[in-house]
Amino acid sequence: MPVPVPVPAPVPAPASVAAAPGGPAGRTGDRSGEARAEEGGGSPRRSSGPGVGGARAGRQGARRRGPGRSALRSGGWTPWLYLAPALVVLGGLLVYPIYQLGLISFFEYTQAQVSGGEPTTFQGFGNYAELFGDPQFWQVLLATVLFAAACVVSTLAVGCVLAVLLTRVRAVPRLALMLAALGAWATPAVTGSTVWLFLFDPDFGPVNRMLGLGDHSWTYGRISAFFLVLLEVVWCSFPFVMVTVYAGIRAVPSEVLEAASLDGASQWRVWRSVLAPMLRPILVVVTIQSVIWDFKVFTQIYVMTNGGGIAGQNLVLNVYAYQQAFASSQYSLGSAIGVVMLLILLAVTLVYLRLLRRQGEEL
Repeated sequence: MPVPVPVPAPVPAPASVAAAPGGPAGRTGDRSGEARAEEGGGSPRRSSGPGVGGARAGRQGARRRGPGRSALRSGGWTPWLYLAPALVVLGGLLVYPIYQLGLISFFEYTQAQVSGGEPTTFQGFGNYAELFGDPQFWQVLLATVLFAAACVVSTLAVGCVLAVLLTRVRAVPRLALMLAALGAWATPAVTGSTVWLFLFDPDFGPVNRMLGLGDHSWTYGRISAFFLVLLEVVWCSFPFVMVTVYAGIRAVPSEVLEAASLDGASQWRVWRSVLAPMLRPILVVVTIQSVIWDFKVFTQIYVMTNGGGIAGQNLVLNVYAYQQAFASSQYSLGSAIGVVMLLILLAVTLVYLRLLRRQGEEL
């Protein structure tokens, strides 16, 4: 009988051979990687290895084309949809008038052009050259900057001091002070200016009688007239600073203030080292608002100095622009002054915000 010869068992291939690109497992990995890459939009040629690279590329392609990405894109427009009504209103009430203001400043636009007697001619920067060549413009600009700076500093000082005072008094005095401040804030500028003129009237004003100044006229001198207007501006502006800063102080944790008091810090040190740094975002808002409001003061100057004072000694840019545009019928020159004021306010605001961001403030 023939003796059966045992058949040797198959020897498994080494790992290097099984994983080789030319081997069966390598080809299988290549095909699976290519299939996954084609399904996901990836390319096997860019993969770092057969099979694994194609799967990674497929997952990246799936993420690019997945529904989450499209939802993210569609969700990015959601805030703009909510802001659209406000942007439309601002565009109609702010952007278009500014556009017209800038457009008129580049043309010759006087009473002759308004009535149709003469055609409108393009002047380019001629109105700005005429404006910058006028010495009175630079005098008015300097007076406006100094007056606005004094108003801003005084308003912030009074508002912050009264805000701290509100946190130290009882409920009844606090309510009385709040009502008095809100009454001053709600008073129209024309009414407030008329009341302050009566208080400092040389003939019937109670201030001159109390101080024994006789018939002293506060609006005759340049400095005294600016000082009187400054008092009225601060009187009608400090409530905004006071209420805003008071709300910020109430939001500060009481533990912080108690710790400062236990360390023996004075009220000034608590404000300078604790409250002011924590209230800096709020102080930024009230400072920018005060700069904008006080730089373009019109009603108080016009009413209390009778249109700019004697020989225009109390003119500010807003009143100066009004005189050029409506009293002299130089509408294009008045528009140029308005554009200059707008650029100055934008520059001051941007520089102030840039300085704060350099200090690491989050705005």
